[in-house]
Amino acid sequence: MCGCVHSSRDHALHLEGKPDSSAAPTSASAPKKMPKSISISKQLASIKALGKGSDLEKAIATAALIFRNSSDTDCKLEKATAKNLLQTQFRNFTEGQETKPKYKDLLSELDEHAENKLDFEDFMILLLSITVMSDLLQTIWNVKMTK
Repeated sequence: MCGCVHSSRDHALHLEGKPDSSAAPTSASAPKKMPKSISISKQLASIKALGKGSDLEKAIATAALIFRNSSDTDCKLEKATAKNLLQTQFRNFTEGQETKPKYKDLLSELDEHAENKLDFEDFMILLLSITVMSDLLQTIWNVKMTK
């Protein structure tokens, strides 16, 4: 469980490009505006406990906020949205993996998932699984740690 407690209207404030009719003006003559989204960096900055947080804590908080901002009001992520997040927010880890059997298996498992949606735990397992098998991880391991 991700701990989502946001309302439909609150949720719409965090989604980019996804209109929420309850947040739009009701007048027929008034133009309908998309809800303004709040950037992840501003959301992170608003979490007092992360003010002096470690890089790892901020990284996990970022993943949690991206999940929450993309999830529905039940704090679940549609499979199509999860795949879109992999392509847009995680592309450096997924690039070049399309032909690898392990990557194909992960996406196949996602398609065969019993529900049509993922909870936060399933989403994080998916991210970690892709990270572990990615070519980018080898590049990360080869980064020099001292001058």
